[in-house]
Amino acid sequence: MAADETTTPEPRPVPLAPLPDHRNVHTPWWQELWRRHAHVITPLRARGLQCDIEFGLNTYNVRVSLPDDSYLIISPPQEPSSERPPGDPEGWIATREHPDDQTLFEVIYDSAPTNDPGAHQRPEAHHGGSAPPLIEAIDHRLAQLGLLPHPAFPHESPHVHPARPTPPPEARDAPGTPRGGPVYVYGDALRELTDRLNGAESHADAAALLHQILDPINGLLAQLGEFFEAAGEKAKEAEEDDGFDLSYDLADAAAEIRNLSEVLHVAEDRMRALTPFTPAPRLPSTPANASPLPPWPLPPASPKAAPPGRRTP
Repeated sequence: MAADETTTPEPRPVPLAPLPDHRNVHTPWWQELWRRHAHVITPLRARGLQCDIEFGLNTYNVRVSLPDDSYLIISPPQEPSSERPPGDPEGWIATREHPDDQTLFEVIYDSAPTNDPGAHQRPEAHHGGSAPPLIEAIDHRLAQLGLLPHPAFPHESPHVHPARPTPPPEARDAPGTPRGGPVYVYGDALRELTDRLNGAESHADAAALLHQILDPINGLLAQLGEFFEAAGEKAKEAEEDDGFDLSYDLADAAAEIRNLSEVLHVAEDRMRALTPFTPAPRLPSTPANASPLPPWPLPPASPKAAPPGRRTP
């Protein structure tokens, strides 16, 4: 390495905040709720904030403990109650409260939609149930209050850390569990979306998940096109000629993604219009006095065939 070259030391990994200290963490229903809220909980735990899941008025909420003994409640809209699954609401509401100071009540974020034309709608309402804007707003406000245990590094996104999330105790040392390496917040979020799609109970639920990908403004494909376009502009800032070549490749990728979005723009409506497959009705049972069907001739048994009741290896 040349004498005038310098390197920027990588920051030490930041451990995740501990899991809640109660027995419910080992129950399947709690682990399923945790998985459904992982896209909200994981980046907050990466900030050193302890999170828990509790049941509110009629929804499951994420409770975040803060260093000054106050706490955040991150919840879907309480009224009217929603039929959407936990962790995938129409919008998020994040408030800061204190158990001993009833005057402390602050709305940090509110993207819940409203159909009341006279109601005040906050600017973040267009984000709907998207988690990254929620995390960014919380991150910004807690940084203002000095309540972030682990501030962001200058080169990082406000809610992305180089440390890989620590798996819960029941998953540690499991086969295939990595012990280190980079974190892939967005890949994990998309993987979770795929899991939700696999477990969707109706085509309407599947269409709602497709909307997260295909929405022409806030969907993944639209934002991915913006991402590659921004990457192309960044490549142009380089002195090397390859910077311009790379910018063209990235611009082509952005165009292809936008074209894919246009091709699939009606896929959500087509999915919602589908009806579930109905199995063919079972034939009525044979009456007792009916003549039995003639036996179907069986092929001769192989000399090496396994005896009845046993399976060949």
